[in-house]
Amino acid sequence: MTGQTSGGLVQVAQRAEDLGRASAFYADLLGAKPLATFDPPGLVFFDLGGVRLLLDKGAPSSLVYLRVADIEATLRRLRERGIEVVGEPHVIFTHEDATLGPAGTDEWMAFVTDSEGNTVGLVEQRART
Repeated sequence: MTGQTSGGLVQVAQRAEDLGRASAFYADLLGAKPLATFDPPGLVFFDLGGVRLLLDKGAPSSLVYLRVADIEATLRRLRERGIEVVGEPHVIFTHEDATLGPAGTDEWMAFVTDSEGNTVGLVEQRART
């Protein structure tokens, strides 16, 4: 494969028992429509900044962490829709350097349960005040 590097993340699969319900959940969370739906066999694809999120009837559950611009606003919107919050926002890491994120930021995380019972991590990297 000329011109391509190895090791890049291409796709993450998430279990979806009900494709319509799962597709609606992720469209709302991501603020984007699916790229493609193939049913049968039961697949829906979303774009996560160049990485595909695959909702798949046959996939096992996974823990996916998604970047959000405003963790509190995202949780308010999800709560209004009846989504269960299983972990309130909290700082999980402070980035002193740029090894794992922008230097001088705090990494905030919260956790919700998606429409299919999977846990989803929400991540905001916020400038330290």
